[in-house]
Amino acid sequence: MIQEGKPAPDFELSSDSGETIKLSTLRGKPVVLYFYPKDDTPGCTTQACGIRDAYGEFERAGAIVLGISPDDERSHVKFKDKYDLPFTLLADTDHSVAEQYGVWAEKSFAGKKYMGVERSTFVIDADGNVTSVMHKVKPATHADDVLAALQT
Repeated sequence: MIQEGKPAPDFELSSDSGETIKLSTLRGKPVVLYFYPKDDTPGCTTQACGIRDAYGEFERAGAIVLGISPDDERSHVKFKDKYDLPFTLLADTDHSVAEQYGVWAEKSFAGKKYMGVERSTFVIDADGNVTSVMHKVKPATHADDVLAALQT
C-alpha cells in the first residue's frame, strides 16, 4: 500500500505520444498521478475533462498531470484528441503499475466480479514523495480535490 510521506514507486510506461515516461525523471516538479478504468467512458471522460478545464490551475501549481489506464497508446490518442486533453496519458496495458500502486482491485458490476482499476490519485512532491493518496475519487469533483491537495 502506498503511504503518504514515503517515496513514490518508480515506473516506466509508454505515453500517448509514443515516448517512454519514467516517473523519477520528473523530479523537481509535483506530479499528479491519476489512475482511471477506461478511455472514453462516462466517468473517466468527466474526470479527464474536469482536469482539462482546470488545467491552467494545475500549470500555475507547477504540476505535471499523468493519467494512467490499462488502455493502449492508440486508445489514449483517440481519447486525448476527442476531448482536447492537454496532459499526458500513459498505457499500463499489463496493469503492472496499477498493481504496484495497489489500485488493481476486484470490482463488481451487475452482479459480476472482475479485476479492474480503482479510480485513485496520488499527488507526488518535487522530491518524489507521496503527499496525498485519494482512493475511489469522484469524477465530478476530482480536479478540485486534487488542486486542494496540491495547495497543502
